[in-house]
Amino acid sequence: MVHAHLPTGGGAPHVRRMKRKLYAAVFAVLLIAASLGAYRIVKRRHAADEFGRPASLHPGSGSASADPSAKLEDPLQRDSLPEYQDIPAATTAELTPAIPTDENRENWLRSQGDNEDSRYSSLARINCENVNRLQVAWTYRSRDGAANIQCTPVIANGVMYVPTAGNYIAAVNAANGSEIWRFKPAGHPAQRGLVYWPGNGTLGARLFFTSGAYLFALDPKTGHPVAGFGTNGKVSSGGVVAPAVYRDVIVVANWNVILGYDLATGRQLWKFDVLGVPAPGQEDVDRGGNDWGGMALDAKRGIVYASTGSPHPNFLGLDHPGRNEHANCVIALEARTGRLLWSFQEIRHDIWDLDIPAPPNLVTVMHDGKRVDAVAQVTKIGNTLLLDRVTGKPLFPYRLRRAPVSKLPGEATYPYQPVFDLPQPFARQVFTRDEVTDLSASAHAFVEKQIAAANFGWFQPFEPGKPTAYFNVHGGAQWTGAAFDPSTGWLYVSANELPWIMTVMRVRAGVARDPNQPPTAGETAYRQFCAGCHGNNRKGIGMASPLLGLGNRMLDDEAIEIVRNGRNAMPPVDIAPDQRQKLLDFLFDRDFPQTAASDANARYTYLPNGYPKLLDDQGYPGCKPPWGTLNAIDLNTGKIAWKVPLGEYEALTRLGVPKTGTENFGGASVTAGGLVFCAGTRDLKIRAFDKKSGRELWSSKLPFGGFAPPATYQVNGRQYIVIAATGGGKLGGPTGDTYVAFALPDSIK
Repeated sequence: MVHAHLPTGGGAPHVRRMKRKLYAAVFAVLLIAASLGAYRIVKRRHAADEFGRPASLHPGSGSASADPSAKLEDPLQRDSLPEYQDIPAATTAELTPAIPTDENRENWLRSQGDNEDSRYSSLARINCENVNRLQVAWTYRSRDGAANIQCTPVIANGVMYVPTAGNYIAAVNAANGSEIWRFKPAGHPAQRGLVYWPGNGTLGARLFFTSGAYLFALDPKTGHPVAGFGTNGKVSSGGVVAPAVYRDVIVVANWNVILGYDLATGRQLWKFDVLGVPAPGQEDVDRGGNDWGGMALDAKRGIVYASTGSPHPNFLGLDHPGRNEHANCVIALEARTGRLLWSFQEIRHDIWDLDIPAPPNLVTVMHDGKRVDAVAQVTKIGNTLLLDRVTGKPLFPYRLRRAPVSKLPGEATYPYQPVFDLPQPFARQVFTRDEVTDLSASAHAFVEKQIAAANFGWFQPFEPGKPTAYFNVHGGAQWTGAAFDPSTGWLYVSANELPWIMTVMRVRAGVARDPNQPPTAGETAYRQFCAGCHGNNRKGIGMASPLLGLGNRMLDDEAIEIVRNGRNAMPPVDIAPDQRQKLLDFLFDRDFPQTAASDANARYTYLPNGYPKLLDDQGYPGCKPPWGTLNAIDLNTGKIAWKVPLGEYEALTRLGVPKTGTENFGGASVTAGGLVFCAGTRDLKIRAFDKKSGRELWSSKLPFGGFAPPATYQVNGRQYIVIAATGGGKLGGPTGDTYVAFALPDSIK
């Protein structure tokens, strides 16, 4: 429910700089205070062992107990392992020959363009020669609120289907932007995608999307729920990504499970638990990743592919020891049965929040002289996993490299992490002092001061009370993923390249509650309003942050403001003032009599310091540019064909600084007209690039940030480019309710 992030964006540049400095100062004071407070508590209550560390940290729960297993890992034992393990590529004989696809590349029926998530269109009326004449064709405003929309629309038969800022699903005339109908489901509909299914002769067309705790099926002509599908057109199944339809099965990713439903009735057919079967006593442990990036479908072979995120909580692995087998993975399932075919893991035991955040792309490439069907998966750390579609074997060899041991008592890092040379990484992966910004002497000095006592390095684990600086918490790639051009075998991905500075601290987590006592009024309110996202144990679920130890990092007024108004992806909570106060008393562990006995029963845990970016004195990223890029990767060779900055800080341009690119959350789409379209930058522009060279050919300012990939379609012979332009989200700033469509003038349609 409560996300402890400092707000960013909005206001004039000098105001933003003042805010950033103030936030940085406040955070520094809070960090020092928390660290000193934790130190005093430890010194007073716990003896130190021979390593000078508290002897009371339980590796499984982070609770206070004299558990001798809470030891530091032995670096000598790790060093005794071979430095590298070589993983061979699939042999030529093992490669899966390509099957021609009959996917209609002129339609845009899934938010990712098609079943294969290509975001490619064979339309070419808009091309490199005339793209500079694009103009706004129409604007649709839902007029039901202002909120960040991360969903690409779908278009069928001249109608566009969209989620709105006010949490409706609306049908819009795709030629002029006029609204046809709207439907209000429970929850936040189509957060990152929806799908139009055209029907099969027996069943009529359907519009499928998840919202809140349900999967909905609507009649696309009327917007009415489909009778006979579940109860009143919905079945119990949450999630945020677009479903996939294979024959008579609709597949849905619902966080830690992937489910198959009967397309006609909504009856559940199968369930795949990403976490596997829990060990005894580990039923409440979040052991593996959830699918918040998306799915792709090989309709010829009946295989559905899903990407998974990191285990939770982020930055702390004590509660999910081991490899975490299906986290940070690409998973292939038989669409009819949910049977696991294969799983390929990138990062083992991820404690850095370096998920696989994006939907897989199904690609066909030339490899070893033959056309091969493969899966391309872009990742946060800037890798592109290129895997055989049927076997999951890599098309290029890679290595596992011996990784550093943990510096946190009770934590155990995984002994090896992967190194991929091909396809070439599209983002920097290790932050060092050589990467510190050289934008100005003052900027350099400001960043150097912040990292003076920090840890650095390849997969460097966290050390209590000491910062760790590294790249890629917001990517590399993000949930917007990549676009693939089947005519060339090139993949296009937007990326971020900025550093973060994380600190894990030992803090008081609260008082152990007596399970035999009835829940307090505050705990009851928490279960009603918050547990669905943050978990009954307050450790967070999916993208929702943990709320343990909230009193160490937030004041009442801050928490009340977030409950009232929401923050980032969290909506406002409609709760009465007296109930809200009881909720806060529970979150701050003060809804019971405070006694010496309860103080003695206090628990301690490790908590991260939020998500602080490493910024310079003017609020720019603390590393050398580029800070945001658009990349073309030739998957046939594994080589980067070109890389260009994506986005611009106009204030720096006026000072003569070459274009740096900006942090971005947009995602690319590619067309047969020779163009790559991409938005999502801090300068609020949508751009068109020559897909062969990366040369920027056109741009247009949007009313708000465009934080979803654009779609393209054709109505009455006229091609359009459309994008959700609502602002907000991870880059902050004002929000709106707008979709903008561009087209060529009528005279050249």
